[in-house]
Amino acid sequence: MILKFRDILRRLQRALERFSAMQIITMVFLCIILVGALLLMLPCASRSGEGTDLLTALFTATSCTCVTGLSLVDTFTHWSGFGQTVILVLIQIGGLGFMTILTLFFFMLGTRIGIKERLVLAQSFGLDKLSGIVKMVKKVLRRTLILEAVGAVVLTIRFAFQMPFGRALWCGVFHAVSAFCNAGFDILGAVEQGGSLTPYVSDPVVDLTLMALIVIGGLGFFVWEDILTNRRFSKCSVYTRLVLVLDSVLILGGAVLFALLEWNGPAFGSLPAAEKILASLFQSVTTRTAGFYTVPQGALSDASIAVTDLLMFIGGGSGSTAGGAKMVTIGVLLLSVIATARGSSRVTVFHRTIRADRIRDAVSVVMMMFALSLLSAIVLSALNGISMQACLYETISALATVGLSTGITAQLNVISRAILIVLMFFGRVGIMTVSLGFMLSDGVKERYRYADTKVLIG
Repeated sequence: MILKFRDILRRLQRALERFSAMQIITMVFLCIILVGALLLMLPCASRSGEGTDLLTALFTATSCTCVTGLSLVDTFTHWSGFGQTVILVLIQIGGLGFMTILTLFFFMLGTRIGIKERLVLAQSFGLDKLSGIVKMVKKVLRRTLILEAVGAVVLTIRFAFQMPFGRALWCGVFHAVSAFCNAGFDILGAVEQGGSLTPYVSDPVVDLTLMALIVIGGLGFFVWEDILTNRRFSKCSVYTRLVLVLDSVLILGGAVLFALLEWNGPAFGSLPAAEKILASLFQSVTTRTAGFYTVPQGALSDASIAVTDLLMFIGGGSGSTAGGAKMVTIGVLLLSVIATARGSSRVTVFHRTIRADRIRDAVSVVMMMFALSLLSAIVLSALNGISMQACLYETISALATVGLSTGITAQLNVISRAILIVLMFFGRVGIMTVSLGFMLSDGVKERYRYADTKVLIG
């Protein structure tokens, strides 16, 4: 059996040699989604014992694999134990990346990991070097297992006070994995169908545990390694320091804004002061791509929805389980704006200069995400007669792989659901990966350069 599996892995390695790293990532995610959809269509995957329609299964499989959290049906009430297991496996594969999971099998069977596999791993982690990538993957797998296990134990103990131990254990494991992978799927439909974590809005054990898992998962695997290796802020790389600063500012700043905007509003108004602070902090953390919520999103004020849109768009760290344009991408743009306002020709941070090509990449990613979100929202609003604000919230949530919704997901027509599927896929696999992997697979080479010209700006 082991020899046969090794032979399969060798054949897979040879097949991978025909494609670029970016193409492999895109195709593998597509295959995983299709297999997941087929499994979810099986009668045994639903509680009713009837097969689920293709669109619902495909939407769910895409949302799981792309660790988004948007859903057309309630995860607990619609899917059976088998269906929920399929969802959990898809979340774990989507969060860590298929090649990370495959590398685990290489380790177990003693199969050599080639250059192509290392390239794919580096690409999936957002790194531009191959040195130490295999060792890093080993650490990622081990630390992920430890963190998810600790989170599962804490949640299981808490849930055991409310439900039988077997169900509490399953809920603990499911939500720990979903939180760490920033997926946002929950199986608390027995407590409140479609209510996510609203019954736990005042529960610090559940909320703080999930927030810790979400934040750690959203920092990025490279950041973990850098922090654990250097241990001091001043010794960490510029990227790690920038991520930590931005993450702290976004979490605390977002919490303050939500508290100010919703303190006496319908979302937080009925809660005691301490619970309002906890709810504000959870909303700030979860909007950065987790998808859980402790207050109904439809009850938020227009100003809070706008803040949520912004936080969802920014997202987490590169090479993490989070989505969005990524914190450092937005940070680089802000630094560029500040440098321009000061009349400086160079963009600097922590006494280092950011290269011009990195700034161009940041502009490209942000513009593509903004254009896709806006145009998709216009189409959804026109096709369904739903407000532009709600549709923009939905499209940003899908493209940034967040999973939050004001409740319109199940109301959308077939075309709109298909658009969300595409947005979720682009958001997880990466706009740059898809475009560069297929549209520019041959590599455009600049063989000549046009003369410079001046254009008016501003």
